[in-house]
Amino acid sequence: MSALTQEKAIIAFKTLGKKLAHPTDFLGDAIYQVQNSNAWFTGENIEKAILSFSEMLNDADINQWFKTVQFTSSSKKIGLILAGNIPMVGFHDVLCVLATGNIALIKLSSSDDKLIKMVITALIRIEPAFNDKIEYVERLKDFDAVIATGSNNSSRYFDYYFSKVPNIIRKNRNSVAVLDGTESPEDIDNLGADIFDYFGLGCRNVSKLYYPKGYDIARFYEGIERYQNIINHFKYQNNYDYNKSIYLVNMAKHFDNGFLLLKEDEQLTSPLAVLFYQEYKSLTEVEAELSVQSDNIQCIISKADLKCPKFNFGESQHPKLWDYADNVNTVEFLNRLA
Repeated sequence: MSALTQEKAIIAFKTLGKKLAHPTDFLGDAIYQVQNSNAWFTGENIEKAILSFSEMLNDADINQWFKTVQFTSSSKKIGLILAGNIPMVGFHDVLCVLATGNIALIKLSSSDDKLIKMVITALIRIEPAFNDKIEYVERLKDFDAVIATGSNNSSRYFDYYFSKVPNIIRKNRNSVAVLDGTESPEDIDNLGADIFDYFGLGCRNVSKLYYPKGYDIARFYEGIERYQNIINHFKYQNNYDYNKSIYLVNMAKHFDNGFLLLKEDEQLTSPLAVLFYQEYKSLTEVEAELSVQSDNIQCIISKADLKCPKFNFGESQHPKLWDYADNVNTVEFLNRLA
């Protein structure tokens, strides 16, 4: 088997992107196997995740992204501790390691231990040279660097255990949306995708809403009405019912449309089926708060005139190859190891 080269990696990524555009043809019954192993991974959400990576792996973006990639001939072993909160969420880290010519030591999440494996197997079929660059492990050892994603609690363990090697340690992050009152019904409908895709379990999902004083919350609820069927998923409904009962018992002020609870709260991280909100007097006030909270924010979704990077409504779950988690450039980190 011939060795992996950057040219081979580019061709393979482009081919994979095209194949992922047809999830059921590409993976077939495998989608149903994954669906049966994790109740949150519905067929719809699995296909959504696969299509998102297909969009990411388009020819033009791959060409542009690889201009930043330094391919190494002296491979390092990169330990990857992957998250499993939404389907294939850790696959971008795998792509980064393979694109740089390094070896991925992959510790899969028990919540997503099938789908990523299937896609990597497909990638190896496209380019067999990747076979020498992939190793699945139960426990990391003999690694040169680590990229680990987990909770705020697990990150403390990661910080200690991996402190002696180059590392990227990711913690909990959330995304926010800022309304300025000029949004169209279509904007709010698109915002619904940022809130409800993958049941709101991803760090790119909106968990906090900022809107101006005097804003009519009925406009928001009317705009997201088409997402009401989410309440038919039993695990989501259990969370909705539980949080609703807590607010009612505690007589906490909240809004309720039958599938999403809105509660005023200064925190960023809201419970599942709940969206925290905060009123503001000026965008300057919001910008100041977002700046203070920047280390806890993954994405800002807004059309308002904010002096910070932001996504358009409906785009938070459609990142580009260069939209790195926690705004830490993974490829740049890997380039420095060469």
